[in-house]
Amino acid sequence: MRRFILLLLAGLLLAEPALPAAAQSLPDLGGSMDAVLTPQMERRIGESTMREIRYHDPSYVDDPEVTAYLQGIGERLAEAPPGAKQRFEFFGIRDNTINAFALPGGFVGVNTGLIMAADDESELASVLAHEISHVTQRHIARQLAQQQQMQLPTLAALAAAILLGRSRPDLAVGAAAAVQGASVQSQLAYSREFEREADRIGFQRLVAAGFDPHGMPDFFEKMERYTRISDDSSFPTYLRDHPLTPERIADAENRADQLPYRQHIDSLEFFLVRARLRAESGDAQDQVTHFRDVVRDKRYSNEAAARYGLVSALLRAGQAREAEAQLAALRATHAQSPMIEALAARVRRSLGDRAGALEMLEKAQLRYPDWRPLLYAYVEALQGAGRYKDALAALADPVHRYPDDERLRVLQAKSYAALGKRLLQHQAQAEVYVLQGSLPAAIEQLQLARSAGDGDFYQLSEVDSRLRELKAQHQREQREEKQR
Repeated sequence: MRRFILLLLAGLLLAEPALPAAAQSLPDLGGSMDAVLTPQMERRIGESTMREIRYHDPSYVDDPEVTAYLQGIGERLAEAPPGAKQRFEFFGIRDNTINAFALPGGFVGVNTGLIMAADDESELASVLAHEISHVTQRHIARQLAQQQQMQLPTLAALAAAILLGRSRPDLAVGAAAAVQGASVQSQLAYSREFEREADRIGFQRLVAAGFDPHGMPDFFEKMERYTRISDDSSFPTYLRDHPLTPERIADAENRADQLPYRQHIDSLEFFLVRARLRAESGDAQDQVTHFRDVVRDKRYSNEAAARYGLVSALLRAGQAREAEAQLAALRATHAQSPMIEALAARVRRSLGDRAGALEMLEKAQLRYPDWRPLLYAYVEALQGAGRYKDALAALADPVHRYPDDERLRVLQAKSYAALGKRLLQHQAQAEVYVLQGSLPAAIEQLQLARSAGDGDFYQLSEVDSRLRELKAQHQREQREEKQR
């Protein structure tokens, strides 16, 4: 796997057309970045790495509720001035170490350990703002542009080593070893210049998005305390990837102190996500005991989140009746969140009341129409009740609004299959494979759709058009493969 990912990433770079020698000697910034790593190349590398993480890394957090929260706060930061001219995707990694990392092309990963270590939402937001700024300022490309003496194949391997050093430290060693004669270890961390730039621009994003500006220096100070009290085994990974200096800490404090006081009220979802991650970690019964103690002793910063964690842990431990009783106590706090509605539906389902769970989800969908995890749960409940036509009706608009949402396409394909609509099933499944980066499998699905025998003229025309498009794309990629 280690060698495969290195070759994959290096190959993506080498597949780009060779550049003339003059183009490789441009100034450090501006055009020279694109001579080494264009924005299109960055996106392709990020997408390829994300596919490996999403489908082959067991630590990837495949939890739509956690992902929705990270995506929401991340997009809020990315859209804040100075703004970002690209799409971002935020995701979680189930790892207790304190770390976050940015991949080329707009992919930002956050360890669950960092989410748990953040005392408030502004601390978490400050880290995301910093990572977003590494991407928007194209620090990996600029780093590589400074290595002008290297040949393109070496730069390709170095690019793989740099990005793997942030997202997959276990793979970075193999990637680094493949770059002969290069000072790779010195490249695995961002330069001090780039760290300062990400701090400065990230701080602007943090403030513009309405978070507490002290979130950044507070997090830095927390990391500094870790360095004083931690041994090597518990040393935060974040500090190895983003080494703190007294100058960085002082700059963050000075920037925050120069602004008027601004109180940021943490969202309920911040506390609920932390409770959810805690409830789903370790032994289920241990977590039940933990949350019972927290609720009994009132050792919480948010009562609703503590009770949410207890209900979640009880469900995980198979104690549905007790979870129902504790859900009533959670309701008594009057906390309002789509996450609580989804949890209530899970309690109903665990009690065997599928109809009641479906009714809850239907009402919650009307109340929170833009929160996709509820839509996923609602459609799955409709499918469980055999209401596949209703499931397709619920999916019709979201599939067009969110064409890159693989989960929606999977639910769509399943509904079509249950109704015996073979052309539409294969057509939907083809889009799943496109999103997974498997064009041959997508092409095969469209060919099956053509021969399904149950499509009308317009459906077949749409399939043929998409088939021609994917075949042309696949041929381009094959030509690039031969050029490597």
